[in-house]
Amino acid sequence: MLYRQKFDTFIRVYDGPEGRDVGYITNQSSFSDQVTDKSGAVFLKALSRQPCEFGEMVAEIAGAYKDAGHAVVEKDAAEFYALLEKDGFIVSGETPEELDRKDKRFSYSELMPKTMREDFTPKEFRADSDTQDYLADHFKNNPHLTQFQVELTSRCNERCVHCYIPHENKISDIDPALFYDTLDQLRGMGVLSLTLSGGEPLLHPRFAEFLQKAKDYDFSINVLSNLTLLSDEIIAEMKANRLSSVQVSLYGMEPEIHDSITKLPGSFYKTRDAILRLIENDIPLQISCPVMKQNKNSYVAVAKWAEEHRVRAVTDYIMMARYDHTTSNLNNRLTLDEAGDIIRDIIKMDGDYEERLREADFTQVEQRDMSDDALCGVCISSICMVANGNIYPCAGWQDYVVGNIAQTPLAEIWKHSPKVQYLRSLRKRDLPKCMICVDRHFCAMCMVRNANEDPAGDPLKINEHFCKVAALNRKIALDWKAALRAAK
Repeated sequence: MLYRQKFDTFIRVYDGPEGRDVGYITNQSSFSDQVTDKSGAVFLKALSRQPCEFGEMVAEIAGAYKDAGHAVVEKDAAEFYALLEKDGFIVSGETPEELDRKDKRFSYSELMPKTMREDFTPKEFRADSDTQDYLADHFKNNPHLTQFQVELTSRCNERCVHCYIPHENKISDIDPALFYDTLDQLRGMGVLSLTLSGGEPLLHPRFAEFLQKAKDYDFSINVLSNLTLLSDEIIAEMKANRLSSVQVSLYGMEPEIHDSITKLPGSFYKTRDAILRLIENDIPLQISCPVMKQNKNSYVAVAKWAEEHRVRAVTDYIMMARYDHTTSNLNNRLTLDEAGDIIRDIIKMDGDYEERLREADFTQVEQRDMSDDALCGVCISSICMVANGNIYPCAGWQDYVVGNIAQTPLAEIWKHSPKVQYLRSLRKRDLPKCMICVDRHFCAMCMVRNANEDPAGDPLKINEHFCKVAALNRKIALDWKAALRAAK
């Protein structure tokens, strides 16, 4: 009997304190995952992307258990792999061709493709909370890097009016040697998810080569792109890759609206047509529709068009300042009244969000003391890098440099950077006003939003604009729930 992991299944084995290694397996199409103990990790290590004979796998496992009889190992292995196959992580069969037939890849023809599911988010794997709670506890005193975003180039062929990257800084490409060295370091650290971003990453002349190399390292890949430069070569490489998703922004279904934001004439048709080409080629994608003054009446049309093509569209009416603390891009930010209109549209359009509002009780007091919870997840499991090797906490916070990978190994930055240690030390009690705020259910304690808009870059100086948006969001939700009760 032959076994192999599915095309979009990923396996990692993580070190733990006192030798308590754990195995981790996830399938990015079904958003399912499992954690195993140290023994299970040994069984996971025996799996491969290539077909493996069961007897050879048993022999490999038995090498780690000298005192166990061969029959016991064989029985345990058969049961372990049967469960993994039942849960959709691996396939088995008599021939490689049978394995290929059983290993169905993502397709938009599925009854419910992952691009339509509520939890389809390209930047992280959505998994069972029990699994993630277990891993969080496992890495509690030793944060483990699992997600990494790398800027292939800061150059961009668009000049979006809301962009948090100053346009004058969009000038450089990553050196291939630095990119390949970064991949080596990421593999050595057991990183699972890799996001390729920019600028516009497709502007890098070696983008297709980089994508291939990332696949060779067995990362789950996400690409952030405007898709205006999509080519047949890139499509072919994307199809061969294990992409989690491609994320693209579409600002409206009217060319003049979209192009007024990107400042690139013809960009609407290029982006729209590229989206359709990805769908035709069964490449998973997600559409983002950031909303600002120029397209405040366009989100509904984008959401409907996306739904027709079995893609999920998400919106963001929260705009932050540039990372150099200049704020002229905020001239495009919605007023509170305009943001309120978008919130009401989201309730009407997003059935999942509407259902959560129906079930939620925002008047209930949180019983658990959250004051000692981490203020933010930055530098807990993820971190980012720009083209020159500077490492920074999260997208948009590029001026908060915690180290440079060209000068210091990433593992050392991750473990010992004073700035990283500071961010990890912050607790929710460090924003005491937020702890007692009645609107906290509708707000994120986001340090980068605070820092970018503050002239001094203080991440703990609360930005009152976002407080007002949260208060408005809560009022609209409560009014909506009150209207439901009155209608009964």
